[in-house]
Formats: sequence, C-alpha cells, structure tokens
Amino acid sequence: MKIIFLILLFIGNIFSLVAQEKVISLTKDEKWFGGVVNEAHLMPFKEGYDFDLYGNTGTNQAVSLLVSTKGRFIWSEEPFRFTVRNNQLIVSNRGEAVVIDSSGKNLREAYLNASKRFFPSKGKLPDTLLFTSPQYNTWIELIYNQKQKDIITYAKAIIANGFPPGVIMIDDNWADYYGRFDFRADRFNDAAGMIDTLHQMGFKVMLWISPFISPDTEVFRELQSKKYLLYDGVDKKTWSEAEKIAIINWWNGYSAVMDFTNPEAEKWFHDRLEYMVKTYHLDGFKLDAGDADFYPKDAISFKPATPNEHSRLWGEFGKYYALNEYRAMWKMGGEPLVQRLRDKKHSWEDLQKLIPHITVAGLLGYQFTCPDMIGGGEYGSFIGRDNLDENLVVRSAACSALMPMMQFSVAPWRILSEANLASVKKMVAVREKYVPYIMELAKSSAVSGEPIVRTMEYEFPNQGMAEIQDQFMLGKRYMMAPVVTKDHKRKIQFPKGVWRSDEGKIIKGPKIIEENVQLDRLPVFELVR
Repeated sequence: MKIIFLILLFIGNIFSLVAQEKVISLTKDEKWFGGVVNEAHLMPFKEGYDFDLYGNTGTNQAVSLLVSTKGRFIWSEEPFRFTVRNNQLIVSNRGEAVVIDSSGKNLREAYLNASKRFFPSKGKLPDTLLFTSPQYNTWIELIYNQKQKDIITYAKAIIANGFPPGVIMIDDNWADYYGRFDFRADRFNDAAGMIDTLHQMGFKVMLWISPFISPDTEVFRELQSKKYLLYDGVDKKTWSEAEKIAIINWWNGYSAVMDFTNPEAEKWFHDRLEYMVKTYHLDGFKLDAGDADFYPKDAISFKPATPNEHSRLWGEFGKYYALNEYRAMWKMGGEPLVQRLRDKKHSWEDLQKLIPHITVAGLLGYQFTCPDMIGGGEYGSFIGRDNLDENLVVRSAACSALMPMMQFSVAPWRILSEANLASVKKMVAVREKYVPYIMELAKSSAVSGEPIVRTMEYEFPNQGMAEIQDQFMLGKRYMMAPVVTKDHKRKIQFPKGVWRSDEGKIIKGPKIIEENVQLDRLPVFELVR
C-alpha cells in the first residue's frame, strides 16, 4: 500500500507541475488591471477576456501581476494564463506558486503591497536627461539609412528650430550586420568624431542594439563555436549534445539569438557594449527586441529557462548603463530601467491608447516609462503628406508633454505648418515649466515605487473613475485632460476637491464639465485643496 501511495503521490506532483487553476470570485464593483501593458486599453478586464503570459509579453512590458480596485493582487514569479468568466477571475499556470493577497483596500494599496513584497524599488534613477529634455530618435527621419552626415544634420535641425538638445538615439542599421559591434565604414567615416560633435552640441547619445546575431557571419561562427547561442530544441537533446542553432524570425528576417543563461555569453556581450562605449564615446543603449515571443518555447539553453526568463535576462544589461531604453520587458519592476510604449500607428485610435498603456505600466512597476514617438512610430505614415494629420501630431505632443518623458522621431519642422509647429514647441515649453515637479516625482518613485503618472482610480478610489482612459494624474497634484480625438470638445470628470485650471478657473468637484480645447492647449488642473 505504501508503494502504491508513493506512486500516486508522485503522479499527483507531476500533474501539479503541469497545470494548476485558481478561481477568484469577483466582489461587487471590483475591477482588475495588469499583466500586459499593450492590452491596457481593454482594462479594467471585461467578461470573456483571456491572456496567456507564457512566451508572450504582448510586444511591450509584462509581468504576472494583477491588481484590483478592492485592494487585492495576484502575483507569480512565473507566467500564468488568466481569464474573466462568470464573475470570476481564473488563473491557470504550470504548477508555480501563485500568491493572492487581500490585505489592501483599494488599487493604490494593492499595487504598493505587491511592489514592496516582490519588486521593491532600488532607489536608483536612470539618466535624468531623459526626464528633463525631450528625446530624439533618428528612426522616422532616416529609417534604415542611418548615416553620419544625416545624423548630424538632424541634430543641427533640432537646435535650429528652437528645440532643446537632449538624448539622441541612433537607430537600426549602423553596423554591417547584427552581432558586429563597429560602425559600418561606408556610412560612418568617423563615428567617434560624430558622437563628440553631438556631445559638443549638448546631446547625449544612445545606440540601438538587439540580442540577435546574423547567421553565416564571422561573429556567428565564433559564437557557435563557444556555444553562446540558443539551440533548436526539436531533437530534445541536452545542451552539451545540442548542435543545431535556433534561427528565429523577427521583423528584420532570420537570426540566431544570444543565450544569456550562459554567464560567459553574457560577459561576451557586455564586453562588446563596453568596447562600443570606450571606442566611440557612447553614453548608453536603446536595447530593442528581447520580446519573450521571439524565444522558441522548446529552445535549449545553457540553463533551462522559459521564453519569459530569456526576455528578463535581456533586461539585465540596462542596469549597466544609466542611459537605457527598452520596448519589451518581463518582470523587471522597480529597476532603474527606462521603458517605452510600443510603436503606435499614426491614428486617433492609437493615440487614445497612450494614457491607459502608460498608467498600467506604472501599475506593473515600470514607473520610468516613455510614451511612443510623438505622432506615432510607423514611418510609412510620414512619407509624403497623403495620410498625415497635423492635428494628430500636435495632440500627440500635448498628450506626451507631462508624461515622465517625451520623445520625438519625425521632425515636426518637416511635416507641420508654421502654426502647428509653434503649437508643438509650446508643448515643450509647458513641459519645461513642470520639469522640477516631474523630477521630484521621479526621485520619490525611485524610493517608494509609486507610479509617476497614475490612473484616476489610483488617486481617487471609489469615486467611479476606474473606467476613465483619457485623463491621468501626474503625482497627487496635477490632473491632465488632453484631447485625444478629432473633436476639439471633451468632457472632463473632476473628483472631489477644489481644482484650479491652467486658465485660472476654479472648479469644485465632484463635477463633469465640457470644454472646447484649442489645438495649442493642454488642459492641466491643479488640486488646491
């Protein structure tokens, strides 16, 4: 009987590692957020919502954390699937521990309880220039034609058109191939001199990199011989036996991918970054890709790891450099890492996603988050003027102006009328006015973990604000109500308290008002008591 019992126990343990399911009954008016930043416009979650985090970070930031307006949170160190069905939240995983905590009373307490317990802030800030000045990315203007002459021309135009210098990001295709850590000679005759010139103009310089390695290259063969790349797991071999390199398909074709579970591979890659810093005088890196989606679920690595863990390990490199930026991330809340919302389309629909996406990023511990490039990150929209909506670009600048950071890529002076360019520059000036408060919040957030930008529900619980997606709080003091539709009119919902508008009006909440918002205005309301 004892042997039979042990066999049954063994089988039960195996089953528990395969799948577990927890069912959480939703309380009256309880609403849930979290999991995936790029799904935030669908939050709070509605009946029928379903998402599996395993091998899927939703093309942006993600973590196995859900938070509730009634103070509850759900956490796991490993990815889980969650479904809303029949007034229940159903969490399914592969046997890992799932924590359900009900000690809070509202959304803020749910988040802070989870943060302090599982991803406490490290007390460190990214480079403060990312907050104090706009950022400029060369992607839209140069696309894959990154050249020394054109980068300098772009930088000069920034200053000539009355924009302040800040961080400039040199985007993809600066090297001969992926894995080659040198500027290509046919486009950069003096890369170090170029970066020195940018420094003299007041810029700091970041360089785009990824964890991919182009096959059939000198670097690929070196890394293959050292076993620094992920292997194809189709043959189910061990790491020591594996021979076939995994070739993955990403937006630029087919590549091998680094295996950062191997400490020697991690050191090799870090050494290459340090070489770039010392040789070319770079200040930091834009660490792109690294999505869990790009790592094969059956890949063989030096140490066993989920696709999500491979993504997290890519995030570790940013901690070497105060000047960093990521577009995809897994379970790195509380770290001094800069996140950017994924590329948005040049459309009003995608502009409306900025506020829910960036506020949910804060609820997942990614407080140092930049909205997408102003006007959108899809370069095709800015070739010619047929599909260009100048009002959309101005409203996008206004929406970004008082978020933790703002980033330009398309040159506003190239695509906008004189009047609309003046409106965008006005948004930059508005930001400059609030930079001291933004920095105060950033420094506080680095210690407390509290989001810099917050949902209305976070600051004003139980006032019917959980569904608001076009307003947000900058700390406790300022409420933003940017226009994110073609219509210049918008409704603004005020919580309890006395508010002073940017135009000097006093509004006593709770109240809903309708305002006609001119194109060159960002409605800001200060909570005065």
